[in-house]
Parts: sequence; C-alpha cells; structure tokens
Amino acid sequence: MKQSPAKAVRKGAKASGTVDRTSFGFRAKKDLQRNWELYVIIIPVLIYFFLFHYKPMYGALIAFKNYKPAQGFAGSPWVGFDQFIRFFSSPFFGRLVKNTLILSFELLIFGFPAPIILALLINEVHNKPFKKSVQTLTYLPHFISLIVVIGMVTDFSMTSGLFNDIIVFFGGERSPLLQNPALYRTIYILSDIWQEVGWGSIIYLSALSGVDAQLYDAASIDGAGRFQKLLHVTLPGISPTIITMLILRIGHLMSIGYEKTILLYNSAVWDTADIISSYVYRVGLLDQNWSYSTAIGLFNSVINLLLLVIANKLSKKLADTSLW
Repeated sequence: MKQSPAKAVRKGAKASGTVDRTSFGFRAKKDLQRNWELYVIIIPVLIYFFLFHYKPMYGALIAFKNYKPAQGFAGSPWVGFDQFIRFFSSPFFGRLVKNTLILSFELLIFGFPAPIILALLINEVHNKPFKKSVQTLTYLPHFISLIVVIGMVTDFSMTSGLFNDIIVFFGGERSPLLQNPALYRTIYILSDIWQEVGWGSIIYLSALSGVDAQLYDAASIDGAGRFQKLLHVTLPGISPTIITMLILRIGHLMSIGYEKTILLYNSAVWDTADIISSYVYRVGLLDQNWSYSTAIGLFNSVINLLLLVIANKLSKKLADTSLW
C-alpha cells in the first residue's frame, strides 16, 4: 500500500531525527515561546470562567434529583427526568413558553435594529458638538438603575401620569396602562429600547469607523447618493458585526431576565407578562423548590444552545459569517 507524500516526509524526518516544523505541536510550542506574555495575561480570565461559569455547571445535576438541603447534594434521591416531566405537564407550561417566545421575538424585531439605526443616524451627523450631545443623552439611560427605570415607567403609566396626559392630548381617555394586558409588552419593549439603544449603538459606531473612506469617494464618483452609499457601502461594511451580534442575540432568545418582569407585572397582566424566568424565580426562591426550578432553567439553556447552533449554521451557509 502506497503512502501519501506528506506521510512519507514525516516518516523520513522522524527516522532521520529532524523536527517536522509543520506539525501542530511544533507550531504551538513556538507560538507559546514567542507570545508567552499574552498567555500569562489570559490566565486570570480562564480562572474566572472556570470558577464562575464552568464549575457551577456541576450544580445542574440537582435537576435530576429531589434535592433536600438536609440530605445534601450527594444524599438527595435521584429522580431522573421527573422534574422535566412535571414542568412539561404543568398547566403553566404552554403559557410560559408562549409569553417568553412572543416577548423575545418582539424584542428581537424592534429592539435589535434600534441601536443599528441610531448608529447610522449618528454617523451621518457632521456637527461634532451636536453629535456628542446625542451620544451622551442616549448613553445615560443605560446607567440608570433598573429599579429607578421601573419606578419612572410605573409613575408615567398611572391614570394621572405622563403617558395618559399624552393620550388625552390626542383625544384619548385615561386608563391604568400597566393594568392592560394588551399594552404590557409594548411598555416593556419601549422602555427596554429607551434604556439600551444608546449603549448598544457603541459597537456599531466602532464598526462604522472601520469602513474604508475610499469606498465612499468611489461611490460619489459613480454618482451614488447618501441613501445609495448607505445601502451599498455602509451596511455591507458593518454586516459581519450585525450578523455576529444577531447570532449572539438569538442565543439568548429564551433568556429574558426576571428582574424587570417581576418589578413591572401585576396580577392583572399575568396571562401576558408571566415568562419562564419569572416562574423560575417564584418556584425556586419563593417556594424553595430548587430541583424543579433548576430543571426549568436547564431546559431553557438547552433551547438557547440549540438556537445558537442553528443560527450560527444558517449564518455560515447564507452569509459566510459565523462565530465558529
């Protein structure tokens, strides 16, 4: 049986005592010797991820146990998939999944493009003082505590609040807005966009600064207007950043934080507002049913992982851009 040329070369080099400089081990060793300072710098980051992200994964095993603090982690009885079956057969399962998906997709549809649009608008402004003022005003809400933001939204949504004043100005009637299930998601999404749109635009502004200015000059010579430059130069220039952020966003599609939900919702809007994370908070921390809440959280994480893998594969196939 004939050997391939590459194998013959490696076999001959090994027999003669010479080093195969194309091997992975040799290249890794040389890279380590050349860039050892960088590897030292990354050690604290690796330790952080191991201690606070990978080591706690061991605790996910309680999703398959009937965990009792008195019996300990190892002594608690193994129940297999009983906790998952309990969640899937729960009367709340359909409502929780439906509310989570609807809110997530609405946040994706309306919230994801918002910082991109803001970055494109800011990029078109040539008046530097005005540009800096707009950036500062849009960044500030990100640094406001969520408790304060919810307090503002709650006050503005009251019957005598600012939002009702605006509604009355345009001929509407006053009503407690947060008591209306049809308006809950709208208020949630708009407040989220207001708080995060400026902060989210930073990465797109950085990407815009990397677009080659010569491409704009070439487009101007070809007679392209501002809108045509946007379509054929600006957006293609930042498309890898947009696609990467979209993939990451899809990977967190089911992971809506419980903090804002439990602060904003009330019994009148539970059918619309209750989501998986708020349910996990109630059964895990309030009812102290740790195994059941861990099983729900693990189910949520698996769905996010599957969405991330699917989004990455589709992006790689359709746009030739992916995370891995």
